[in-house]
Amino acid sequence: MFSQRFYVVGGEYADTSFTIPAPGTQLEVRGLFNEREAKVCWRELTSRTVDHATVRYVLKAEEEVASNSYWVVGGEYADPSFTKLQLGKELEVYGPFGKWKEALGF
Repeated sequence: MFSQRFYVVGGEYADTSFTIPAPGTQLEVRGLFNEREAKVCWRELTSRTVDHATVRYVLKAEEEVASNSYWVVGGEYADPSFTKLQLGKELEVYGPFGKWKEALGF
């Protein structure tokens, strides 16, 4: 059975048209989550920003975000095989970047 996965995408926008991030900011992308986890993350983020009219977070299906997007993923690994993270460390995910060169220059 296929389980759809989601990102939570958003942040502060320049205005309430929610098309351009506020100057000096970039949108956050959190996930990948199953639907329940994504809704929990979304609720947590939106409850903190409920009084900010120009802040919005939405759920986006993996396919929407992943097409033509590049990510930098890594962290502190336990050994040179890069298969297991060091105890107490979390996977770090940065992006999405619209262009390969932007991700490389991160």
